Amino acid sequence: MNRFSKPSFRQKLKNKISLPTLSFVLIFVLFFLGVSNVTKSSALNEKQLLADALSRDIAHCYAIEGMYPPSVSYMQEHYGLIYDTEKFLINYENIGSNIYPTVNILERK
Repeated sequence: MNRFSKPSFRQKLKNKISLPTLSFVLIFVLFFLGVSNVTKSSALNEKQLLADALSRDIAHCYAIEGMYPPSVSYMQEHYGLIYDTEKFLINYENIGSNIYPTVNILERK
């Protein structure tokens, strides 16, 4: 291209449109990655909060009643445990009234 020739109308239009479009796509991708990262972090935090609530309710039941709770439904009825049953599955194994139960929290997909 000759350095003294003027760019055509098409080339000017292409240059004006490409920069804003590219900027918009870049901002959209960064926003999507940020939302995705926050969602993963929130899911891990929710699982940890459920584990903390379970251990707190188990200890509270033992302190008040002198025995560990027999089931998760018992903690829901008597100690107000609330969790998303469609998102989490709690494997609760109570071996005896004076032995700390085994608790596993699994995420449903």
